Amino acid sequence: MIRIEIIANQSVYSELIENLEECIKDFFYTVTPLAYGRGKASYKLGDSTWPETNVVITAYAEDDVEKSVSQVVRYIKLKFPTEGIKMFVMHDKS
Repeated sequence: MIRIEIIANQSVYSELIENLEECIKDFFYTVTPLAYGRGKASYKLGDSTWPETNVVITAYAEDDVEKSVSQVVRYIKLKFPTEGIKMFVMHDKS
């Protein structure tokens, strides 16, 4: 079992979810739609100064799903090279 966290610019959220659901059968996830904070280049405040925010997608899945999720994230990164997106995977070692 793995835990997948994808943190992305909200502008790529729809495309990311659409591709994950299309490519991975029974991909179940939770979305934190407004993740405020500081990114590499700037703050993500969600206000009139900087209206952009991030989205966090969290999923628990079987180990074999990791490769497919990585491929989708890589595809989105290539399609939107200026938008921020990072994926983290935690493996259950118990």
